[in-house]
Amino acid sequence: MAVFTSVSESELSAWLHYYSLGSLVELQGIASGIENTNYFVTTSNGRFVLTLFEKLHAHELHFYLNLMAHLARHGIPCPSPVADRHNSFLGELNGKPACIVSRLAGKSLIDPSSENCAAVGEMLGQMHGAGLSFDEKMKNPRDAAWRKTAAKQVLPFLSEGDAKLLHDEVAYHALYTLEDLPQGIVHADLFRDNVLFDGPRVGGLIDFYFACYDCLLYDVAITVNDWCMGAGGRLDKPRTRAFLDAYHKVRPFTVKEAAKWQVALRLAALRFWISRLFDLHKPRDGELVNAHNPDQFKQILQQHIAVQDDVIQLL
Repeated sequence: MAVFTSVSESELSAWLHYYSLGSLVELQGIASGIENTNYFVTTSNGRFVLTLFEKLHAHELHFYLNLMAHLARHGIPCPSPVADRHNSFLGELNGKPACIVSRLAGKSLIDPSSENCAAVGEMLGQMHGAGLSFDEKMKNPRDAAWRKTAAKQVLPFLSEGDAKLLHDEVAYHALYTLEDLPQGIVHADLFRDNVLFDGPRVGGLIDFYFACYDCLLYDVAITVNDWCMGAGGRLDKPRTRAFLDAYHKVRPFTVKEAAKWQVALRLAALRFWISRLFDLHKPRDGELVNAHNPDQFKQILQQHIAVQDDVIQLL
């Protein structure tokens, strides 16, 4: 979420003629994130979020928009895409595929409590359950092939030690996969800035543009690696336990998942270390772009590798 493609008020007002959303009141760029151009949009009919897609193509986007519509219909608090007057969720603005979705109540948390983590764990379990009846599938674009290719591109920028760590970890996950574990629709990016809290409850899950069909435990690991992370790249036990127990009550973990929990944690950390290295060393031009520090996930990965017997168990 960032601003790569500028949109003026006059351009947006003309585009909104294809919708029944009233007249434009305010347009504000969103600076956080690195993937798409996003704006807060206020019209005479309400508050919305406009997204212009910088990497994804129109044929790929129907999956994400249909998924959000499906989850919203099943009671998951996520952005609901708005259809235009031709009943299409997807349009085009300034040469980019574009959509407008409902803006949800609440705000993201910087320092979540155990109670907050439990609420997110419960909601993730509910989202995984709601996704079971979604009949479309999208392969994970950040899969093993992507990890291998992206790692090769960033290796020249790394120190000898970091290059060895990256090479060895990519090789490790080529041998130890999660393919035999329960699969389904995953968010794949449910960090703190992608969850809105409205008081004590989860008011919204946002930014579904990495969602795909993959291992459910992998999605749990991605989320835990952010929401439950303590100092020094080690998981905070009370928050992790609260998250896992709340999720387990909604979708019980299997014995096979429990056996591969540490593998999932390492894979989730590796995925974001690679993507942050790529964004740092292979950046795109943009007006408001915030590249994240890759060292955070390198440290998390190193801790997951080091912690063998003291890993917080699923069951």
